[in-house]
Amino acid sequence: MEQQRGLLLLFLGLQLLLMGALLYQNHHRHSLALFLRVLRRDRPVVGEELPFLVSVSSAGTSSQDVYANLSEIHPVDRRKEDLPSCPLISPYINGPLRVMIPENLTMEQVVKKNPLVELGGQYQPPDCWTRHHTAVVVPYYGRDQHLQHLLFHLHPFLQLQQLHYAIYVVNQVHNTAFNRGKLRNVGFWEAMQEEEWDCLFFHDVNLLPEDDRNLYICDIFPAHVSVAIDKFDYKLPYRGYLGGVFALRPIHYLKINGFPNSYQGWDLEDHDIAARFSSCGSKC
Repeated sequence: MEQQRGLLLLFLGLQLLLMGALLYQNHHRHSLALFLRVLRRDRPVVGEELPFLVSVSSAGTSSQDVYANLSEIHPVDRRKEDLPSCPLISPYINGPLRVMIPENLTMEQVVKKNPLVELGGQYQPPDCWTRHHTAVVVPYYGRDQHLQHLLFHLHPFLQLQQLHYAIYVVNQVHNTAFNRGKLRNVGFWEAMQEEEWDCLFFHDVNLLPEDDRNLYICDIFPAHVSVAIDKFDYKLPYRGYLGGVFALRPIHYLKINGFPNSYQGWDLEDHDIAARFSSCGSKC
């Protein structure tokens, strides 16, 4: 009898261990869902980490230039109210991109290469009703070349995804230490006064996406988008890192009470934001 009871307890213990392992695995997958979003086959799913780029020279052997399919997008001879809805997955996205930045790039060249972008950096697909409305907020402080590179690359990148988007460059004019959190807050409120955006991307000026399957749209959870950067060998440098590019809905911003205004310099506010999201938990 004692032997049978011991075997039963051993069996129940093994079941509990197995259930615990499964629950941990499911929690781990849920955590990945907050940070990874990739297009595979015909729909966005959780999957592999897609690359982001810091150094243009390390782009490697990507497939084609981000402007390759842009000429296929053009206005149609139909009233706006008669346009169809954009497809769930844009037909213009390519996958891996060859990042090519012209030497001595100027803002005039950026404007010329993107004729469908309106004054103020806003764009709507000319041939369909978009499903997604995304504001990209870029804190900026005296990095002219990085800004030109970002706008040259990001404008066509977003147009290929058939988004209604605008890029808000928030410039710090005071000659003091960089306050990225305060600039993000200013960018949020300015963007929301202009449009009722359903998604906001907070974007460092020196990061360029290398794969247009990185969709600039929001999920039901906040998402760390730049999880694979060449500077860090396409791996997160440490657990809890939330720098670079991340996406959230306006309601998420309000729930964490925005970004801290008190940090000056680089990166400290990202740790604060990671802590705020952690405290917010499933309520976000």
